[in-house]
Amino acid sequence: MIAAHIEQVRERLEQRGTACPLEEVMELCPELTWNQVFLAIDYLSRTRQVRVMLDGGKS
Repeated sequence: MIAAHIEQVRERLEQRGTACPLEEVMELCPELTWNQVFLAIDYLSRTRQVRVMLDGGKS
């Protein structure tokens, strides 16, 4: 089940094709919970499939 969530998030990000905030990833996967998206992003980051960056431009 977790693998399906990871694949779903990866595919949606691949379709998007550009950097986006976590909030937008949530919008891309409305059927997933925040925790499911977070865990998928965590896995994809650890396996170097995505890069997580801090947005220093927001106050």
